Amino acid sequence: MNTTNQTKPDTSFWIISVIALLWNLTGIISFAMDITMSPEALAALPDAQRELYESTPSWLKFVYGVAVFSGLLGCILLLLRKSSAKRVFIVSLAAILIQMLYSLFMTNSVEAFGVASIIMPVIVIGIAIFLVWYSGHATAKGWIN
Repeated sequence: MNTTNQTKPDTSFWIISVIALLWNLTGIISFAMDITMSPEALAALPDAQRELYESTPSWLKFVYGVAVFSGLLGCILLLLRKSSAKRVFIVSLAAILIQMLYSLFMTNSVEAFGVASIIMPVIVIGIAIFLVWYSGHATAKGWIN
């Protein structure tokens, strides 16, 4: 018998959860495009971007996959109102931090992509931190358990 009490979430919970799901789906699409890039598409990249892509270690692509798929799973759990969403979002955040810190400090991504190589990671990290916080907030409000 389930004895936990849930409070009905307000509309903002559903809006934020759906937007987060859509955001993470774009991450999945980006990941899929990255790992299935055709030789023709790779050849069409500017030299600095192609070299960066070709030098990316396979373990980093695995971390990228962990980041996006755990982010998607966290969103699904959030929409299902499961408090385990926070733990999954923490895994996603950890993977994002590994991926972004490697890309920013161990590669020439700024040279290859310009300022966008700094701005996008900051946005991604910020959203991941927000989702960890928000899932904890939703748990504290009794919206998820």
